[in-house]
Amino acid sequence: HASYLGAVTDLARFARRSPDLLQHADLHRYFEHLVTERQLAPASVRLAYNGIRFFYLEVVHRPAAELTVTLPKRPQRIPELLTREEVGRLLAACPNERCRTALATTYGCGLRLSEVLGLRVDDIDGERRLLRVRQGKGAKDRLVPVSPTLLERLRAYWRRYRPRAWLFPGPSGRPLGPTTLQKAYGAAKARAGIVKAGGIHGLRHA
Repeated sequence: HASYLGAVTDLARFARRSPDLLQHADLHRYFEHLVTERQLAPASVRLAYNGIRFFYLEVVHRPAAELTVTLPKRPQRIPELLTREEVGRLLAACPNERCRTALATTYGCGLRLSEVLGLRVDDIDGERRLLRVRQGKGAKDRLVPVSPTLLERLRAYWRRYRPRAWLFPGPSGRPLGPTTLQKAYGAAKARAGIVKAGGIHGLRHA
């Protein structure tokens, strides 16, 4: 496997010693170097790790216990929070009413992408102004308050589309796919001229 050979060669070059002479601390320093200095993507670091692990187990026959290295994590880029004004512009820039209402619900109720796509019509309690989120994180249902503005938006949407089971169905009758909503979010964000980092999950945080 060429990439495995490349990983072992790169390790030897970094350590300036034959890989079979290296200790656990040397390996740890190498992987730290890949993440912090060379800033490789996690998948690339994992590929290098697998190649080096293969070398030690299959070629040098060193026990696996010595190869257990906790790969350092790259610091995640925290999405920049959208302001209320930016959210308003973003929603106005989404021409598809179904996607626009789904995005507004994501923002208004602080939902995850999977949660908004999994909403059913009977999850809305208009009388108590509550939204039931089924099987969210931790597999527990929860109730989320719905603002009067969002409730009116949802009612107008329902009057127009009359969804039966799923609140935001796609053409097949099943829930909209995550890619559809992510693309609608990205396109609306671009149209609204918003350059802040982060995807649709940023609406939940906003």
